[in-house]
Amino acid sequence: MAKDTTSEKKSEKTEKKKPGKIRKWFKDLRIEFKKVVWPSKKTVANNTSVVVGVVALAALFVGLLDTGFLELMSLIYKR
Repeated sequence: MAKDTTSEKKSEKTEKKKPGKIRKWFKDLRIEFKKVVWPSKKTVANNTSVVVGVVALAALFVGLLDTGFLELMSLIYKR
């Protein structure tokens, strides 16, 4: 029976805390967003170009590997 009383106490506590919880969460969220140091446009553009370049190089590398393996398989099976 001890479990029943503890679960009742927990449900009572959660019901009591519920009303202002969502409002407080949004208020805290706004406060946290004010603390964020947002990057400049130059930094975003630089990081974006680096990511696009690395993705392009990776795509080229995988494409060359695919072509090489395709040629190797065609030599082995002599199509």
